[in-house]
Amino acid sequence: MAKVTKEDLAGVIAKATECSKKCAGDCLNAILDEIAKNLKAGKDVVLTGFGTFKVSRRKARIGRNPQTGATLKIPAKTVPRFKAGKGLKDAVK
Repeated sequence: MAKVTKEDLAGVIAKATECSKKCAGDCLNAILDEIAKNLKAGKDVVLTGFGTFKVSRRKARIGRNPQTGATLKIPAKTVPRFKAGKGLKDAVK
């Protein structure tokens, strides 16, 4: 399966905006940093037509080591979530 990297996205942005690849890469990094910063602060990031990034809390739970069968406690943690918007869902269909 093919993958699209940040470098690929920066190239597409550079071509579409007629700016340098470095400038496009800096813009892409700034956007991703801002999304991460807001999620860390507990804020939702809504990109209308694309989707919503949210922070979710996972409860602590008991897991099992598949090699030994021993039980272990998995601590609670905070994880990022993404919910695709209608525009993205329709585009993928």
